[in-house]
Amino acid sequence: MLKTRAKYHIGQVVRHRKHPFRGVVFDVDAMFSNTEDWYQAIPEESRPSKDQPFYHLLAENDQSYYVAYVSEQNLVPDETGEPVEHPDLPDLFGDFDGAAYSLQFQLN
Repeated sequence: MLKTRAKYHIGQVVRHRKHPFRGVVFDVDAMFSNTEDWYQAIPEESRPSKDQPFYHLLAENDQSYYVAYVSEQNLVPDETGEPVEHPDLPDLFGDFDGAAYSLQFQLN
């Protein structure tokens, strides 16, 4: 049985290790759960292992806002203390404490 523990939590602000974007975790998959086409589109030398947590992020960079799907190995905590400006953030989260956002609703 595979036991996986996520390093990051819902509401936490993280940044990509290699690419210039950051975001807020809004969902976590214990292991890869996207399409095979998506996975194969990643260059082989950069392709992460599927048997690790993957995170859904409300992401932003200097030009746009979007949703990103990122492996745990490619994330690091964001330590800027700056809020994320993604326009969908208020739909899911409340106040920002400098490192994470509080949930706007109760999870089951």
